Amino acid sequence: MISQSEMPLAILGVHRLVPLVTIERLEDAVPLARALVEGGLPVIEVALRTPVAAQAIAEILRHVPQAAPIAGNVLTAHDLSIAAHAGARMAVSPVATPALLDAAAHGSLPFMPGVATPSELMLAITKGFHVVKFFPAMAFGGPEALRAMQAPFPHVRFLPTGGTGEGELAAWLALPNVAAVGGSWLAPVEEVRRGDWGAIRDRARAVIARLAQ
Repeated sequence: MISQSEMPLAILGVHRLVPLVTIERLEDAVPLARALVEGGLPVIEVALRTPVAAQAIAEILRHVPQAAPIAGNVLTAHDLSIAAHAGARMAVSPVATPALLDAAAHGSLPFMPGVATPSELMLAITKGFHVVKFFPAMAFGGPEALRAMQAPFPHVRFLPTGGTGEGELAAWLALPNVAAVGGSWLAPVEEVRRGDWGAIRDRARAVIARLAQ
């Protein structure tokens, strides 16, 4: 049986890129998810920053069964409840407050807390979380920061986000402690607003093809 601390790795699976999306209009949710799935990126982090975010997760699950929407920007226990009710496959946070960690540890929804420092990471580990978001990744040292964390924390896996882009993607994915990389550049909000689903799909395909070379 997969432990709670290992569930995020199972959800991420072999897909090592996670688009971070902000959905402002509910009608964008399904075509956006379809574009990303067609591009080869089924794990989609939907930020709980808009009034329609939770409903967007539910709509994606209903109409795009190949997608695995996860709830991002989870800051409180109430946000965890919203994510679970929407059917999110996992909840992801940019923070690791004691209250949030306790709520997640006592819940059943897979959870990935956010850390930026070794001390924050230790707090997450003591609560049973060994797969974490590294945020804001570039502001706190980029790939070199996680390279330095490999020795003291060999069993931790990271999802770096925050300032990440295609330029340093290969450097991130070369690190053994990086499970996947997240970024809003994979589905820019401007393209979502225009409904340019073809551009989002084609970018995903192109990035995956370059990584395979």
